[in-house]
Amino acid sequence: MSGRVASVTLDGLTGRAIEVEADIVGGLPRTVIVGLPDVTVNEARDRCKSAVVNSGAPWPDQRITINLAPSTLPKSGSHYDLAIAMAVIAAQKAVPAEALAGTAFVGELALDGRLRAVPGVLPATLAAAEAGCTHVVVPEVNVPEAELVDGIAVTGVRSLRHLVALMTGEEVPDDPPVPPIEPPAAAPWGSADRLSGLDLADVAGHEDVRLAVLVAAVGGHHLSMVGPPGVGKTMLAQRLPGLLPDLGRQDAIEVSAVHSVAGLLAPDVPLLTRPPFLDPHHTASAAAIVGGGSRQVRPGAMSLAHRGVLFLDEAPEFTVNVLEALRQPLESGRIVVARSARTVVYPARFQLVIAANPCPCGQAATLDSACRCTPAMRRRYGERISGPIRDRIDIRRTLTAPSRPELAATVSAGRRTVELAQRVLEARARQGSRLAGTPWRTNADVPGTELRKAWPLAEEARVLLDRQLHADKLNPRSADRVLRLAWSVADLHGHDFPGAADVRTALSLRSDLPLDAAMRSLVAA
Repeated sequence: MSGRVASVTLDGLTGRAIEVEADIVGGLPRTVIVGLPDVTVNEARDRCKSAVVNSGAPWPDQRITINLAPSTLPKSGSHYDLAIAMAVIAAQKAVPAEALAGTAFVGELALDGRLRAVPGVLPATLAAAEAGCTHVVVPEVNVPEAELVDGIAVTGVRSLRHLVALMTGEEVPDDPPVPPIEPPAAAPWGSADRLSGLDLADVAGHEDVRLAVLVAAVGGHHLSMVGPPGVGKTMLAQRLPGLLPDLGRQDAIEVSAVHSVAGLLAPDVPLLTRPPFLDPHHTASAAAIVGGGSRQVRPGAMSLAHRGVLFLDEAPEFTVNVLEALRQPLESGRIVVARSARTVVYPARFQLVIAANPCPCGQAATLDSACRCTPAMRRRYGERISGPIRDRIDIRRTLTAPSRPELAATVSAGRRTVELAQRVLEARARQGSRLAGTPWRTNADVPGTELRKAWPLAEEARVLLDRQLHADKLNPRSADRVLRLAWSVADLHGHDFPGAADVRTALSLRSDLPLDAAMRSLVAA
């Protein structure tokens, strides 16, 4: 006797359909799982046997071979439980075969037959739909997450008895609801709620830096801020997400899928519509920031910040391997986590914001000049962020502590976040119209070659940029980033294409030079 049902395996956010086969033959009672299962999948033998027996169905007193095909793919996780149990039940002809056709089963079984929630239901449902399944069965608490996928029917069940009753037409038992997965203590990392109510107008002074934050929000540009402690670097970084528009439908599903795999998706909010904000501490491990794990590869902070903001405070204090790992996502928008048994790819197209002190003690730029660091100490401290990483950061600003008169003159003098967010929304709309039909969403995403081919600069602006190249003040990659910045400045002003003034502003933003009064008026009340 044999039974066959479908499930899904996840390789990062990429899923593949899995065929779960159960074959019952004569011999001593034994259950064997083959197909590269890990420890969690092998433990499903005992969980499924207890769940089936306690649900009122028989467990064969013979040898059972369960195959997870294709056998070349490693299998991990507890979400195969439901498919394994249904394959054994189907092998005994306890459910009609037509009820199983085109249906994928995802869920973890308790010993009494209850169906527990599992992480990763959203990408698993996406994979099932892409594999041609028309129906997916998931734990009841995961239904809102699975229903985000169009074109596939979703059934939520509370227990194995509940599912068998639905498939055989019997009366559905009144099983108690199963509680959802509680997000771990690290959930606030991906929560934007803690930033609600923060206003850019609360930052006194720093007109140039506030303008830099505004331009960064318009084009999705990376931002670097250097200054002594307490000058306002963290305040500015935390107010950047408030300027960003809501995520589109496709981006929201991508972001939600990453958080679903990580187990950070709240059951009552299955779709994240706001850009995430991640600010890991510099003592966090490389696996926590980049991604990884011993048994199952999980996304790190770089992937959880996909389509949002990754803020590295005290950036030179992060380990070298973490900082150098930024190179790949800053260029390609993805993270590749390679292990001996598997290689997992996660999306990681985030907006990087780094903040750093000017020296180890942080007092190099203070008014009282209390710094006692030697020039060599300051140089070594700054070189902890390598040249290739600095070159990939579009906007650079140095902050100094404002004087008392400056503080008194600028309190409540800046535009509020809600006003500036509307300007960002209008600029993003211009970008969306210009980039329609292309794979890019913001100016920061567009390759420099495509910008020069499809949207060339005016002659005066092009000559200005060429002079910087010929004077060796810019390298080709820096020139491309200045070009992207110029388009963001033009979008902010409502220009059809960047002019010489927009290019000069872009050069100032990248070279940490003062901005003109016309630009400062954008953030002044």
